[in-house]
Amino acid sequence: MAPSRTALDLILQQLAALFLRSIPTAVLFLLLLAAYRLLVHAPLMKVLAERQDRTTGAMARAEAAIRAADARAQEYEAKLRAARAEIFRAREQRLQVVQRERDRVLEEARQAAQKTVRDAREKLEAEATDARDALDTKADALAAEILRVIIPAAAVQGNASRSAFSGSTSSGSAY
Repeated sequence: MAPSRTALDLILQQLAALFLRSIPTAVLFLLLLAAYRLLVHAPLMKVLAERQDRTTGAMARAEAAIRAADARAQEYEAKLRAARAEIFRAREQRLQVVQRERDRVLEEARQAAQKTVRDAREKLEAEATDARDALDTKADALAAEILRVIIPAAAVQGNASRSAFSGSTSSGSAY
């Protein structure tokens, strides 16, 4: 059995009534949506965009500050390396000056030592020559003394032996 027309009309009338009663709710919903967009959503999007810009700008500034700090750090390191190199060069120059001064002092000491050795050698040779001359003189004097002592004794002994020899050959006796 087919539904009656009246039942269908009744359902349609109820739907029409329901629809008519929902129109003010739909209008209010649309008004509320428009008010939300106008009063809340647009300012919120504006604030969020501004926040994003500020965050991006702050990050960009921070990155720029980091790059500047890196550049300053590299500049500082370059100056530090240059200062260290300068200190090293100055140290090397001081070491060279000290080395030259030490070499000069050593050379002077070496020359003074050689002069002292040379003077001592000459003095020793002079003393040796004087000692030899003194020994020669003393040797000559000692030889003369020895000869003086030996020769008179030999002369006395020679005379005695000559007399003994001449007495034994002679006919007369000395006793």
